[in-house]
Amino acid sequence: MKDAHFSIGEVVRHRMFGYHGVICDVDPVFMAPGEWYERVAKSRPPKDRPWYHVLVDGQPAQTYVAERNLEPCESRPIRHPLVDQYFAEYKGGRYVPRHLKT
Repeated sequence: MKDAHFSIGEVVRHRMFGYHGVICDVDPVFMAPGEWYERVAKSRPPKDRPWYHVLVDGQPAQTYVAERNLEPCESRPIRHPLVDQYFAEYKGGRYVPRHLKT
């Protein structure tokens, strides 16, 4: 996805809440139900920019985050129960998606 600032397997930090996580999927624009946006997205981030599915470090949670709420961070291994389902390994400061492993 050429317009996305981040990619699958990249470790990021949430600007507002401070948690770290790894991106496991990218939507080119907001794809959740409108009710979710009204209820959860209090800062009203743009819907026409990429949104990311993030596995949260140290929690069993997966979040849906607007691009403007994420920032790059020093990469480190993420502790999440689904990491092994999405990624084959942690190599060179990022996670290698299972479907890209050779």
